[in-house]
Amino acid sequence: MPACRGKDSQMRDHAQPAVSTAPPPQHTGPHPWVRLRSASSHPFIYKRMLAGADPAARSGDVVAVYDRQDRLFGHGLYHARSQIAVRMLSHGPRPIDESFFRERLGQAIAWRERLFRNDDKTNVYRLVHAEGDGLSGLIVERYAEWIAIELFSLGMYRQIELIRQVLTELTGINRFVVRADDRVEQMEGFHVAPELSDAVPPTLEIAESGLRFRVDLRGGHKTGFFADQRENRRRLASLASGADLLDVCCYTGGFGLYAKTLGAANAVTGVDLDENAVELAKRNAKLNQQRIKYVHADAFSYLRQMQTSGHRYDVVVLDPPKFVSNRDEFADGARKYGDLNTLGMTVVKPGGLLVTCSCSGSVSRLAFLDIVKASANRAGRSLQIVDQTGAGPDHPVMANCPESEYLKVVWARVM
Repeated sequence: MPACRGKDSQMRDHAQPAVSTAPPPQHTGPHPWVRLRSASSHPFIYKRMLAGADPAARSGDVVAVYDRQDRLFGHGLYHARSQIAVRMLSHGPRPIDESFFRERLGQAIAWRERLFRNDDKTNVYRLVHAEGDGLSGLIVERYAEWIAIELFSLGMYRQIELIRQVLTELTGINRFVVRADDRVEQMEGFHVAPELSDAVPPTLEIAESGLRFRVDLRGGHKTGFFADQRENRRRLASLASGADLLDVCCYTGGFGLYAKTLGAANAVTGVDLDENAVELAKRNAKLNQQRIKYVHADAFSYLRQMQTSGHRYDVVVLDPPKFVSNRDEFADGARKYGDLNTLGMTVVKPGGLLVTCSCSGSVSRLAFLDIVKASANRAGRSLQIVDQTGAGPDHPVMANCPESEYLKVVWARVM
């Protein structure tokens, strides 16, 4: 299976991030080795933390990782050109082989079976949550009788055939869509082969909490649907009775459809800049026999328009895309979150509810709450924080990787 794009990429791949090339004295395993300058329990070993690497190591390889005293630290997936030089998968002597993937994937899926075995109204949820399930670089979601895989590392791409095989054995599902973001492919040096995906229809019908949704597994954002907001959508529905609700960055209509169908909201308006998402949201409303107003518009412009016209809502939901992808983008992304929340608060009726979200893993829960509080000051409104939530239990968080708790949702009354 091809892994890298062209000879230039392969030649750069040979450049090692550190100078030590002498192998650890006890290294006898089948994998190349790397030596650490400093160790951490975090699954990411950054390039600056390496003291040396096997000249034979290539990006995408499984490597044996040794600490600075040449003791075996564990095993992970190596990348010579990425700032994340090693994605740790195991600590200690446990090798990364077929039995490892069978065990780790089995543990992940067993948890979801416990969560959803009695839920006959939901057939979309996350099966593997990357670092949260000890499988850095891999996201797997179930969509009815399809499985969507999103890859974030060359190492996981190299394992994709085995991953597909094991997932089919564990779930009984044998239809797959395999995806990777263009930016990830460029940075990691791979391209997802089209033949890894089966012939999926343009849209696929799934069920969540008894509601019906059409999803686009190939062209939609992420894997096509945001299952991480399921519990938050349910919560919103319980608070939406009789409300006029504005769903900003509505995507394919999840929050608004829950509010209207399960929550008996009086009126719902959804706004999104993605024209294809808006069209699919309209289809989803019709599929559930609901009348919802959808507007194709920029969120910031629409909120300014509502502010100017004096239009106010009982409930405002702000669920924007990821504004901060890494630490270097924090300042600019924080300003966007601040501007969006400031505008959003100006169109909430006094005593109304604001549900504001961030899916940026690089923005901590505390940092996001600070942004929301500062936005209230700029808007001249006071906030009563009533809850803070995140993703559902099918998105577990490992204690040694707090970034996997990426979704933050602040629930506040705007006074």
